Amino acid sequence: MSDPAIDTLRADRALVVVRASRLEDPVALCRALAAGGIRTVELTYTTPGLTDLLARVSAETREEEIVVGAGTVLTAEQACAALAAGARFLVTPGLPPEAVEIVAAGHAAGAAVILGALTPTEVLTAHTLGADAVKIFPARALGPRHLSDLRGPYPEVDLIPSGGVDEDNAAEFLRAGALAVTAGTSVVQPADVDEARWEQITTNAAHFRAALR
Repeated sequence: MSDPAIDTLRADRALVVVRASRLEDPVALCRALAAGGIRTVELTYTTPGLTDLLARVSAETREEEIVVGAGTVLTAEQACAALAAGARFLVTPGLPPEAVEIVAAGHAAGAAVILGALTPTEVLTAHTLGADAVKIFPARALGPRHLSDLRGPYPEVDLIPSGGVDEDNAAEFLRAGALAVTAGTSVVQPADVDEARWEQITTNAAHFRAALR
């Protein structure tokens, strides 16, 4: 059964994870990214006030093709709070002790769950727990070849590399079999967010999308 968040990732082949010490206008940020061709945005629990940010984006972009989710989810409590605020997908950095509960909460709310992993054993565990996709983190540690090797025994698992992915290597990760790639500060620089340089962020997103081709 397809999931809207996963379907959008499959179409765009990219998402952006936003790590900022503060985020005054999450709606403008998400719209700037969507204008550049990246509609899936992961706001993380490392940013203060995450649930309020999610609620604002969810309420103000309801009729737009923007898919916002919560990242750095470590507990079922965080998962439920993010879902209640409107998160359409959940992402963990690894396999937290409450991974089973996080997956259950996400699926009960109709949201996709992307569990983090690095090793073959962790990928298998994440898939067995019901993850809709598996985030390979940190992707820079072993590179595209590692992802290609994982695709051998796990061709049915959707893999999303994160951490160290930029315009120079994103296409290589896709050729290695990634469902999509995760952009970070190469697209969303904290200084651009602080100064509300939305046009620059749109340009960065468009350049990143172009590099995927």
